[in-house]
Amino acid sequence: MNTLQVEAQAILDLQLRIGDAFADAVNFMLGCKGRVVVCGLGKTGHVGRKIAATLASTGTPSFFLHAAEAVHGDIGMIGSQDLLIALSYSGAGQELLTILPAAHRLGIKVISMTGNPQSELARLSDVHIDVSVAHEACPLNLAPTSSTTACLAMGDALAVACLQARGFGADDFARSHPGGALGRKLLTRVSDIMRQGDALPRVTEDATIFNALEEISRKGMGMTAVVAPSGKAVGIFTDGDLRRLIERCGDIRQLSIRDGMHPNPRHISSDALAVDAAVIMDEHRLNQMLVADGDGRLIGALHMHDLMAAKVV
Repeated sequence: MNTLQVEAQAILDLQLRIGDAFADAVNFMLGCKGRVVVCGLGKTGHVGRKIAATLASTGTPSFFLHAAEAVHGDIGMIGSQDLLIALSYSGAGQELLTILPAAHRLGIKVISMTGNPQSELARLSDVHIDVSVAHEACPLNLAPTSSTTACLAMGDALAVACLQARGFGADDFARSHPGGALGRKLLTRVSDIMRQGDALPRVTEDATIFNALEEISRKGMGMTAVVAPSGKAVGIFTDGDLRRLIERCGDIRQLSIRDGMHPNPRHISSDALAVDAAVIMDEHRLNQMLVADGDGRLIGALHMHDLMAAKVV
């Protein structure tokens, strides 16, 4: 429990350091025309990887550069349009100090995050952010614990500040996470998963009930749309409608589709989000829903199974 308290306090203490240096760092990051290069070594290197990943997924192009690899050739990955964030709690890491002259020759801004504002790394940076902690959570006050937590939290603060300044929204986040649940919900459109073309069950207004049953069986959606000569969807006939029609009429052999269809069927635009279609279908207890254009002409159909297969629901 003491470990959590010590680390929580280390994060709370950072609030007092959100000032001009933090604002300058955010402005430099927003003005960066290239990528934000996060560089570190050891435990702060692991923290740096996470900070770079968070920046990249929230609208700030970024990558992590290992300080030891940088001094052996990988410094060539840094371009003149980039910005460097150097992480070192002591501020005395020789590898990072070796990188700084090359960064200055490129004319790029350097932001450092250290626990020692008087360190050489802090002094050689354009902006220094103090992430010092009163104590490590380690009982020996040696293992990087509170210090790495504080550095990580400050990195998150920078990322979120840039996100807010850019107006980065849920749709933008989804585009960075197309494989995740949020990405599927915010990016998948009805047009991406609807049945269309030959897979779309449809009959004309003059079709018989048996014509409709044949179409339902062929297309396997448990329903068929009923369309006017103009292509407008004027009705829908489902398995449920068939059961109700038999209960009501008994002999259905001579009946027209008009006698059993549900008129003025609910439909949705192909541009709508699939998750919105799922909400409508759930709200109205629909297993299927038609897709139509602005004039009501049939262009597709959705089944709840299609939404499930696309992992929208």
